[in-house]
Amino acid sequence: MRWVVRLIGLIVVVAVVAVVSLLLLPGDRIAKIAAEQISKATGREVTMSGETKISFYPVLGVSTGRVEVANAGWSDGGPMLQAESLKVGVEPKALFGGDIRITGLEAVNPRILLEKARDGRVNWELGVQGVAPSGQSDGGTPARSVPLALTLDRALITDAALTYKDHKAGKTTVFKDMDFDLRWPDYLGAATFDASARPVGDTISLSGRLDKVANFLEGGVSDITATVTGPGGKVSFDGRAGFQPQVSGRLTADLESTARFLTALGIGGVDIPKGLGRSLNAKADITLTEDMRLSLREMVLGLGGNQMTGAADVFLDEDVPRLNAQLNAGALDLSKLAGADSNGGGGASGGGGAAESGWSKAPIDASGLALANGEVALVADSINLGDLKLGKTRTLMKLDQSRAVFELREVRAYDGLLTGEFVANNRSGLSVGGQMNASGINLETFLADAMDIRRFAAKADGNLKFLGVGNSVHAIMNSLNGSGAVKSGRGVISGFDLDKLMRSGSVTGGTTVFDSMGATFNIAGGNLTNNDLLMSLPLAKARGKGRVGLGARDIDYLFTPTLLEGENKRGLAIPVRIRGPWSNPRITPDLEKALDLNLKEEKKELKAKAKNELNKAIEKELGVTTQEDQSVEDALKEKLEDKAKKELLKLFQ
Repeated sequence: MRWVVRLIGLIVVVAVVAVVSLLLLPGDRIAKIAAEQISKATGREVTMSGETKISFYPVLGVSTGRVEVANAGWSDGGPMLQAESLKVGVEPKALFGGDIRITGLEAVNPRILLEKARDGRVNWELGVQGVAPSGQSDGGTPARSVPLALTLDRALITDAALTYKDHKAGKTTVFKDMDFDLRWPDYLGAATFDASARPVGDTISLSGRLDKVANFLEGGVSDITATVTGPGGKVSFDGRAGFQPQVSGRLTADLESTARFLTALGIGGVDIPKGLGRSLNAKADITLTEDMRLSLREMVLGLGGNQMTGAADVFLDEDVPRLNAQLNAGALDLSKLAGADSNGGGGASGGGGAAESGWSKAPIDASGLALANGEVALVADSINLGDLKLGKTRTLMKLDQSRAVFELREVRAYDGLLTGEFVANNRSGLSVGGQMNASGINLETFLADAMDIRRFAAKADGNLKFLGVGNSVHAIMNSLNGSGAVKSGRGVISGFDLDKLMRSGSVTGGTTVFDSMGATFNIAGGNLTNNDLLMSLPLAKARGKGRVGLGARDIDYLFTPTLLEGENKRGLAIPVRIRGPWSNPRITPDLEKALDLNLKEEKKELKAKAKNELNKAIEKELGVTTQEDQSVEDALKEKLEDKAKKELLKLFQ
């Protein structure tokens, strides 16, 4: 706002000098003298070329040719202001009263260049308001506005172009096709303004009212209302503002399409997830102080299905804005952010085939992690993460240089409690990881949501460490590495009756009740492997080992229950193979393993018996008699050696 008023002040100086001169000099000298006077007042060289015309009727005024105002000495970007022409109309009687009443001011096709140097200097600090040309006040005295005894019935700027260059940030922003219409009939009164611009094609409009213009220009505070309207919605402000800067009031945003609104402002490529501001209805009491601290209080955010309230402080004077916020929410739906499947599950083909659908491959835009640093505390009644559902949640996010650490202070989920931390790091590509502890988790509902497995019911405790890398949920799940452990008390496995399986080999359904279970696991390349599952059942024990494909969403696991010797002397074992996609795994007895496990002793007995019969046949046919602890092979070898000795002796007899 400051540069707008100062540019208007510059144009006003041009107008005042030109109008005062027009009664004293012919038109061909007005331009030269006006340029000299303006240069003296602003500290910038001013050039007026072309014909300067004077009008006495019906409007007293003057029109100039091309006008240029030089840039700051440190800039090499060319003139700060260029215009094809400048037209000024004045009220004749005001010329003799000391005050200047401008009935019309029009700048045609102005080109404005605003620059911010690497050291923070700006080129729009002009001598118009007592500021030295360099942008620093003379003698270290703070810049103060000088009262301008004038009024503007109407100031009109058409077809303007504004270029803003921030040399420190290395960014250039261009606004084209800008129009500005200011009506300020009373110097001590109010001014209304209307402006429009088309940064990238669509029109953005600004309209408002400044109640005390004189007080505002002199460094005071004035009531102000302003509304920015564009494709997708509007943003309004009603409060007070000053030059320092000082802003205090109520900000309201009503955006049907936040991305479209930002695109019209020249901020394109913003992909806002549904439920996080794709549409926005927001209200907040805002305060901006001279040290560029923005405070938001009584904040209410409608994010397109999600509602939040809270407060925030944003420190804008740092290279990257720093944010401290406290947010409260009811039920949050973040399923789209988590990349959940539209059908909520990982459908599968029949018969143990691969899953027809898997994790989302849609790119995750994590660029928002670089927008700010700071801390955000969130308390929510529940959070829907797509595949996972959380209850009461208290978490603190610490954001630093594109790395967010979520401290899970209290997360109620699946009838249990989760604590630990979760990290999202986008410093050199997106990675996610964490360390979590769980207690009292309902495995039936958790496994149904997380892995589409609905056969297991128990309360469990566990811990998990993990790390995944990638720009989509699919890539992350297929790159997971980590480790963990789980243990539970009494539970139920649906889908087969272990007792029936052990006695008859039937797997036609039913349930199996177990007393306890424990296991540890490792994760590598998106595959979870376990080799030490131990489950205690009323009449048996069961062990398990195998692979769970976290990336492929499949399973290949061997579950081996063994009857206790009190029920069967030999401890009958019936291995069960669980194989296929999560949504439809096949559960079948592994007969080959069953034979290996259950007939091991019989096989040894048969082998020994066969060997014994073979030895007897050899002894009978070859006439070999074995001694105690002597094998048939050794007895046969001994007999052959004896026979060879006897034959050799015959040669020497």
